[in-house]
Amino acid sequence: MPALHETEFSDLVLHARGKVRDLYSVGEFLLLVATDRISAFDHVLATGIPGKGKVLTQISLFWFDFLKDIVPNHLVTANVDEYPRELASYKDVLRDRSMLVKRAQMFPVECVVRGYLSGSGWKDYQATGAVCGIRLPQGLQESDKLPEPLFTPATKSLHGKHDENISFDEMVKLVGTRSAEQLRDLSLAIYAKASEHAESRGLILADTKFEFGTTAEGIILADEVLTPDSSRFWPREGYRPGGAQPSFDKQYVRDYLESIRWNKQAPAPGLPDDVVKKTQEKYLQAYELLTGKVLAL
Repeated sequence: MPALHETEFSDLVLHARGKVRDLYSVGEFLLLVATDRISAFDHVLATGIPGKGKVLTQISLFWFDFLKDIVPNHLVTANVDEYPRELASYKDVLRDRSMLVKRAQMFPVECVVRGYLSGSGWKDYQATGAVCGIRLPQGLQESDKLPEPLFTPATKSLHGKHDENISFDEMVKLVGTRSAEQLRDLSLAIYAKASEHAESRGLILADTKFEFGTTAEGIILADEVLTPDSSRFWPREGYRPGGAQPSFDKQYVRDYLESIRWNKQAPAPGLPDDVVKKTQEKYLQAYELLTGKVLAL
């Protein structure tokens, strides 16, 4: 199965194209299509991962249903047979990798929750003894579980740049006190429920990020949720603080790009077949562990 690198639906209005998703306007709704593009170090690579978009979509659908008692979401339907008539000729491309979703006014922040000391949080702690300005106990190691999960918002990246961590006070200036408090409380509640489920499936949810929007009905959870692209999942078995942990994401891709000493400038390189295969296997394994189901690509 070849990778779907980009969709071209010439009779539809392209609303936006992100690093992974293509978004089309369909009447009162939006069509969210997860391609097989993969990005690393803020660049979309020349090679896609076959079926990755399907895995991401199916994981998000699982979580939207799992979390619906905490917060409503943007999903209208993911059943291509229920899509509007103008999408009928694209059913085969859209099946399993798309969602028809509500339009929402998106908040201009990423809602990040960190339960473990890793990634940019670990670098921040090494430099300042804090994560995003939140002071932590001395002597913590990389990958240590934090005393309690931290809510560390960030501004959304533009034009491929890194998201920028901001303080809660800065978030208040962007969205207002009431919305900031609601988004913080929702994010922490989602993380608590999701991390408990992940733990029961042999996984540690180290950190994750959410996107929220508003409709006439109030705040909704949108975009993707708790996928290997938006979250750091570690196998619980073998977890050892004091260093980086193996994870269910782009680890093989990043390791390969570091090994060839890519300068992280455009154009981004392609990937060899073995890296593509191992990365595909990691995404599938994450889906199977989280949902208890097998996904046939």
